[in-house]
Amino acid sequence: MKRSAIRIAALLLSFGPVACGGAEETGERVPESAPAGEAELTGDTAAPAGDPEPATDTGTVPLLDPYHPDVNRRAPDQFRVAFTTTKGEFLVEVHREWAPLGADRFYNLVQVGYYNDNHFFRVVDGFIAQFGMNGDPAVNEAWDDAGIPDDPMDEMNTRGRLTFAHAGPGTRTTQLFISLGDNLFLDNQGFPPFGEVLDGMDVVDSLHTGYGDAPPRGLGPDQGRIGVEGRAYLEREFPLLDYVESARVVAER
Repeated sequence: MKRSAIRIAALLLSFGPVACGGAEETGERVPESAPAGEAELTGDTAAPAGDPEPATDTGTVPLLDPYHPDVNRRAPDQFRVAFTTTKGEFLVEVHREWAPLGADRFYNLVQVGYYNDNHFFRVVDGFIAQFGMNGDPAVNEAWDDAGIPDDPMDEMNTRGRLTFAHAGPGTRTTQLFISLGDNLFLDNQGFPPFGEVLDGMDVVDSLHTGYGDAPPRGLGPDQGRIGVEGRAYLEREFPLLDYVESARVVAER
């Protein structure tokens, strides 16, 4: 068993029952979540007003229906998610009080397997490791406009914190980033963290960074093409990228 897995197992025993189931301060390198088309910080993908209506088709796969009851449940006040990646395992602890709506969205997406086989498509030394675009283009399209309202900014984006990326107010959907350094300049830009890496930060630090940032600042993947072409594009043109093999809720209270 890998050392990180042993540490994580020990931490879970101390938590409770297993659940069923540096950056430039110019603001240029922002962990933005680009739409499938042109990336704009306009807030055009704002969250639907009011409470989401339940899905009427009971045969709809939750991953293709952002308003399905199975992806709109309240998260536990505190829970842990184990990520198994191509570089090893790391454990995230989520505190719902930090950013309730973000924690709820993350909890539900993990529970239905959204993050399984997700690539870390933007990994920049000392800045962030970003992921959360599904390998299936149909799933990406389904979630493009499913933004959630903004949470208050009560915590800081210090090293190891987990935060949703966005493209303006009300546009947090599925993309996440882990801060690889202290990104405090993001605190006044609407990036409220909801969790942090509890163990395995060495695994996160080891993710492949060779492609650098997204175009035009680096040679990394284009988010628009990920949205349209999915996993096939990444595996064909960026074969060295690491990815999440599985993400699962392992403890909650």
